[in-house]
Amino acid sequence: MIYLDNAATSKPLMQCVENAEKYLLREYYNPSALYAEGYNLHLELKEARRKILSFIADESNFSLTFTSGGTEADNQAIFCGGKRGNIVTTLGEHSAVFSSAEELKQRGTEVRFANLNSDGSVNTEHLLSLIDDKTSLVSVIHVNNETGAINDIFKISEKVKNKNKYALFHSDGVQAFGKIAFKLTKNIDLYSVSAHKIGGLKGCGALIKRKNLVIKPFIFGGGQEQGLRSGTENVFAIKCFGDASENAYERINESYEKVKRLNDVLRSLLDRDIFKILSYEEASPYILAVSAIGLRGETILHEADDNGLIIGTGAACSSNAKKRFSRVVLACGADEKTADGVLRLSFSSENTMSEIKTAAEILNNIVKNRLNIMA
Repeated sequence: MIYLDNAATSKPLMQCVENAEKYLLREYYNPSALYAEGYNLHLELKEARRKILSFIADESNFSLTFTSGGTEADNQAIFCGGKRGNIVTTLGEHSAVFSSAEELKQRGTEVRFANLNSDGSVNTEHLLSLIDDKTSLVSVIHVNNETGAINDIFKISEKVKNKNKYALFHSDGVQAFGKIAFKLTKNIDLYSVSAHKIGGLKGCGALIKRKNLVIKPFIFGGGQEQGLRSGTENVFAIKCFGDASENAYERINESYEKVKRLNDVLRSLLDRDIFKILSYEEASPYILAVSAIGLRGETILHEADDNGLIIGTGAACSSNAKKRFSRVVLACGADEKTADGVLRLSFSSENTMSEIKTAAEILNNIVKNRLNIMA
C-alpha cells in the first residue's frame, strides 16, 4: 500500500513509541501528584516541553501548553484571544480556526474574512484593510493544509502590529512544524502545533504563546499546564511528541529536499491533459493539490484505494462537512467543476521514488479510463 495522505496523519515513528513505552506500561503515574514518582514525571514533561519549544522559539520569550491536538490549540487561541471588538482571519484557514470563527460570529462577535490569492495564500492587502483599532485577534494559517501555500506570517504579523499593536496574532502551524525551518518572532503571540503530522501520536498537540501574554484557560478543572489546560497530562503521547520533534528537526533540511524531489517528480508524471496542478511551485513540497476536472475527486480516491494508493480529496477534517466543494479551493478562484475533482497528495520523507512513480501511473490510468467511459 502506498500512503500519500500524510497531511491528514502520519505513521507513528516506532522508535518514538518504543522510547515512550515505559510511560504507558510502567511509569504511568499522575505527573501532578505529590509523591516522588509523580514529580519525576513532571520533570520529564518539563524536558519534553523545553525540547519541542527549542526547535522554533526562544524559551525566554515563549511558553508551551500541551493540548489534545492542533484543533484544541486553535480553539483556545480563537476563543480566548478574540474577546472584544472584531477578529480577522482568512478564507483559507483550517476548519479548526474557520469553524471557531463562525461560532464566535454566532455569539455576537464581528468576524472578518480576508480573501485568498489563487495559490491559497492570504491576500495581505485585503487582510490589512480589515484591521482597525477594535481588532482583538488576527489569525493566519502558516501553511495551507489543502494547497500547501506558505504565508509569510513573520512579515504579515509585523504589518498587523504596525496597524494595531494591541491585536493578538495567531497562526495555525500544524502543516509547518517539523517540515519547514523557521523561528517564531516577537510579533507572533500564539502558534498551534500537532504531534501526529510528524510521526507522533494522535491526541497530542500544543499552543505556544508569547510569555508575557495573559490569556484565560479554555478547559477548566485541576489547573494543569500552568492553569491554562486542565486535565491529567498524557505523558506517553507528550514524550512521543518530543522524540518525534527531535527526529524531524535533526533532518529537517534533508527531509525537505527529499520531499521536494518526490513532489517535483509526481508533478512531472501526472498527465497534464487530464490533471490540473493547483499547488504552486513555491508551496510547501509536502502538499500537492491537483484536480481531475470533470470527475469527482471522491470517486478517484476510492478507486485509487482499490489499487493500493491512499490519497485525500482535501482537508480530512472537513470530510464530514455537508458542502460538496472545498471552500478553500473555491476561495482561490476555482470553479465548481475544478473543485469537484480535487485530490490532495501529501508526502512524508519515508515515501520512496518508486512509490511516487507507481502512484502517478495509478492515477493516470484511473482518470483516463473514466474519461474514456464517459466519452
